[in-house]
Amino acid sequence: MSQNRYTNLDYLKEVTGGEPEMLKEFIQMFFDQLPEFKNGLEQYLAEKKWKELGELAHKAKASVMTFGMNDLGHKLKELQLKTQKLEDIESYPEYVKLFQETIKIAETELNDDLKSLN
Repeated sequence: MSQNRYTNLDYLKEVTGGEPEMLKEFIQMFFDQLPEFKNGLEQYLAEKKWKELGELAHKAKASVMTFGMNDLGHKLKELQLKTQKLEDIESYPEYVKLFQETIKIAETELNDDLKSLN
């Protein structure tokens, strides 16, 4: 397995006992959540709804960390904490951009994983 992957299924493999059908279900559930995360973060950012942006960052954090994207998870946590204090508002777009770019790559990796689980 390549070391420069964004995603890591080790945690999920542990939780599911490596059962391919369960792994596929987890990946599918993640894919089902992605439109809410991707569109929601962009929308709340555009509408300057900082409280909602922080809440969605918190929700997305749990999901991305399940898939081993710990760096992104920590960034989402930073965003969440900043929105609670309304700190560094000018930095929020960078967090959303990082999320979008990372998730794009993660989707490709997880799609490949799905194919290999069949």
